[in-house]
Amino acid sequence: MDNLPKQTFRRALISVSDKTGVVDFARKLTELGIEIFSTGGTKKVLLGANIPVKSVSELTGFPEILGGRVKTLHPKVHAGLLADLGNAEHLKEMAEQNLESIDIVAVNLYPFEETLAKKDASHEELIENIDIGGPAMLRASAKNYKWTAVVVNPKDYDEVLKYLSTEKEIPLEFRAKLAAEVFTHTAKYDSLIAGYMNAFIQKKTSTDLNIKLPLAQELRYGENPHQAAKLYGSFNEIFNKIHGKELSFNNIIDINAAAAIILEFNEPATAIIKHTNPCGAATGEDLAEAFKRAFATDDVSPFGGIIAVNRELNLKAAEAMHSLFTEVIIAPSFSEEAKALLTKKKDRRLIEVNLEKLSKSIQKDYRSVVGGILEQDADTIQTKEQDLKVVTKRKPTIDEMQALLFAWKICKHVKSNAIIYTNSKQTLAIGAGQMSRVDSARIAVEKAKLNNINLQGSVLASDAFFPFDDGVRQAAEAGATAIIQPGGSIRDEEVIKAADDFNIAMVFTGERHFRH
Repeated sequence: MDNLPKQTFRRALISVSDKTGVVDFARKLTELGIEIFSTGGTKKVLLGANIPVKSVSELTGFPEILGGRVKTLHPKVHAGLLADLGNAEHLKEMAEQNLESIDIVAVNLYPFEETLAKKDASHEELIENIDIGGPAMLRASAKNYKWTAVVVNPKDYDEVLKYLSTEKEIPLEFRAKLAAEVFTHTAKYDSLIAGYMNAFIQKKTSTDLNIKLPLAQELRYGENPHQAAKLYGSFNEIFNKIHGKELSFNNIIDINAAAAIILEFNEPATAIIKHTNPCGAATGEDLAEAFKRAFATDDVSPFGGIIAVNRELNLKAAEAMHSLFTEVIIAPSFSEEAKALLTKKKDRRLIEVNLEKLSKSIQKDYRSVVGGILEQDADTIQTKEQDLKVVTKRKPTIDEMQALLFAWKICKHVKSNAIIYTNSKQTLAIGAGQMSRVDSARIAVEKAKLNNINLQGSVLASDAFFPFDDGVRQAAEAGATAIIQPGGSIRDEEVIKAADDFNIAMVFTGERHFRH
């Protein structure tokens, strides 16, 4: 980097929303002979700690106005931040206008993200927490990092002080690092505001996609050992690992799939996932019962899979699961007795999930493609009985209707083409991800036979319409008595007639659940 003349650090501007460490930082700057200017709440905190500090109004000669909305947006502030002290013309203009440089800036922004996370935050409160002067000062200082050292993260205070104390200088390389942090921070801040405002006006289209996510962690590798991988965003704020080795790329993908299923249920529920598809899912009077029912769907595939539940996992449920080799167990919490048992397997990961944060976070679905990104609304539609259209002569019984609704909830989470058989409380057989819907149906029946599961009296769910009546005939041969499907095929009448011929009750949802 450029070699610059040694700089004398004389003045600092401190204006922070997050006041972590700011008193010690300011005190040590003062001890180093640096004059401090500040605003509002920060100034009050520093004066309360007996640290000499001047108001920004003393610097600008102009009072804070409009309820504090305008205080640092002034030439005497921004000239001080932007002056190139190696430029003779800049120095001349500064002298003519009686302006001085501001050498250190410590600024962080109004807590928009924290306000956005509040359940009861009003639109007006969110608008007032959009910082204007802060980002302007940060960006100005970061642009002029060769002469203005800018600190947006309180974690950097100590290193800044170390350099000033030992070298009377802040190295240019470190200033560049601080500037990069600033632009990363302001980009994320603006992205959050843009996302909120677009949602507020219910904007359906956009000419640009702006995604800014912090690096959460480096992963050991991706789907395969030869692929490098990283995790970005707030995943670790929703899923907190309390035991076990580091999560892999594939673990994270499967955790995402498993957790989405348990959100479908209010009653105690368990989902067992392998390669993003459910091996089994069930509800029960308690989690132990729900797990046993889910596991009964397929007692082979869950080996090395992932289990998710929607209640605190107690000892009874832990005992039911413990003998099965699982990569990950996910629950809102774990009882102490359950943790003591499950942590006996050191490689098993235990993950606590914040179901409220999880539910709020499922809004958009993004997929990478060559040369771009696809965006769609998340498939969060909740189908209720009143949404269904009975299209056959025979209506579903009460038990069949409950089973159909259960099947439809799970079908949403099975890769297309998806065919699943269930009763009202558990999956019985699952056929997933086949190129032909008939093949998915055949595989489901074959797996039921392998697991000695009787499909007599079951119901069937199909994620998309039956293009022909052969799927209905397969269902009848397997023993299904009711079917739920979207409808919409040009051969719907043939399909409905086949159902009537076999006395199968059929309902249309009008909504499909393709999952690629």
